[in-house]
Amino acid sequence: MCHDSLVLPYTAYLRVYQPIHAFSPRDRGYWEEYATSRDRPRRINALAAEHAESLGRLVATPPRAAPVEESRNAYLRRVNERLYVCPWQTRLRSWRAFTEFTEAMPAAVGAAFVPPPEAERVQEDYREWRDSGALVRTGILSSNWTVPIPWFVPFEAQERCLVLSAGSTRTLLYLTRTSLAVRRLEHTLAVLREHVGGSGVATSTENLLDWLSLTAHPGSLLELDYGGLPHLLSDDHLSEDHSVAEVSGAVEALEKGEAERVLELRERLTRRWKSVRALEHAN
Repeated sequence: MCHDSLVLPYTAYLRVYQPIHAFSPRDRGYWEEYATSRDRPRRINALAAEHAESLGRLVATPPRAAPVEESRNAYLRRVNERLYVCPWQTRLRSWRAFTEFTEAMPAAVGAAFVPPPEAERVQEDYREWRDSGALVRTGILSSNWTVPIPWFVPFEAQERCLVLSAGSTRTLLYLTRTSLAVRRLEHTLAVLREHVGGSGVATSTENLLDWLSLTAHPGSLLELDYGGLPHLLSDDHLSEDHSVAEVSGAVEALEKGEAERVLELRERLTRRWKSVRALEHAN
């Protein structure tokens, strides 16, 4: 059961928080001022605020698949008195999501959701942005109804934060330094290549490493946020969810040649996330 008046999407997120000194002087000044603003969405409500903004575009007449201008909001973190910023990049993420949507849907079906004039506007804006030579990459990945297994690789069990309470503070997330995340991804990828070869998991792990290497400043932070999923799952399910520790254990067992242990952990992960994905069809 969801406890919010605004139902959050059942989506998980992987976010890169760049250190404030990684931004241009102009953007640095903006984000430093933004961090002290009383009007910005506070972290506890930021995901709901971002979702409400997107929902407002979709229920407009006609619906808007992407905002006309880029969002000037961000997720913020302070670690050891240092400010880290993860811009929402709503327009860029909307462009890319809409491109994936149109590629996956027949034209007639897509037109039923987004009128052709709006679709043409979004496609033209995205084309102009790409032609301008802009190299900004999205610092947020999202996944509906599940957390991809490679997303657990960059983290360790002690980096887990679980909050079980009513309302928007119901949270399960992990936070680590990107430098550690890259090291763990590289190690896991080496183990997979040696013992499994070019499997789908190895390819997905390599793609994640590439994204992080191209997107994240060396001094950045990486966060895995279960997003809206904790509002769908029971306290027991979340308390017993140690997917990061199980993935780490499976990689260690694979490296040691402990096939039975690898199979045990793999089946545990598969059962857990298969039960979550099944809720999409039961909802």
